[in-house]
Amino acid sequence: MNTLALGPSWLDPDYLLNTFGLPGLLLIVFAESGLLIGFFLPGDSLLFTTGLLVTTGQLKYPLWLVCTLIAIAAILGDQVGYLFGRKVGPALFKRPDSRLFKQENVEKAHEFFEKHGPKSLVLARFVPIVRTFTPIIAGVSRMNYRLFVIYNVVGALLWGVGVTALGAMLGKIDFVHEHIEKILVLIVLISVVPIVIEVLRARSQGKKAAAAEAAGGDGPPADALPQGLVGPGSAPPGA
Repeated sequence: MNTLALGPSWLDPDYLLNTFGLPGLLLIVFAESGLLIGFFLPGDSLLFTTGLLVTTGQLKYPLWLVCTLIAIAAILGDQVGYLFGRKVGPALFKRPDSRLFKQENVEKAHEFFEKHGPKSLVLARFVPIVRTFTPIIAGVSRMNYRLFVIYNVVGALLWGVGVTALGAMLGKIDFVHEHIEKILVLIVLISVVPIVIEVLRARSQGKKAAAAEAAGGDGPPADALPQGLVGPGSAPPGA
């Protein structure tokens, strides 16, 4: 099966699966679920392609095993992200930008977390970049650990198993095989829609805030930490 490389050829789902197989897939899911360096990886299209390859026999593993391992990798990735956030704390918001780290991504994930609360751990699974940083923000905010685990598991099942199973089901349809490139492009476009909406909304709010400040309104201190963060001395979450 030949798919369209959405970006660099080494990020093409078909190339990744043919080159690194199931172990590579699990490592990517793990990294994209909670490691700072995993935000650029092709999660949605990769899972969909995995399900399709399982159905066609090109990936010679039973679907139930692949889905189980993907869910475990996704859960563990979020777990590591949460623990990292707990350890780093508010200092994450002061970390300078680098080639693989952008403060803007942290701020977007924090806004997403503040807006949706614990359910953001489920919703963020379907939003590229945000899904990588949200469990880290949950750790920084010292979200109750038991509650985190529940939403972590639910999100991993809905995203990891759901998208893979969807690829497996649609992989049985000839139309999907004939238009796989267009379908993968559509998946990517759909997945970035929430990001575009949030960017446009943030710009709109920024313009309104600037207009209010110009009219004499007082804005928040420039060096203030985002709301919802708890200092290092706060009590740990419930055991």
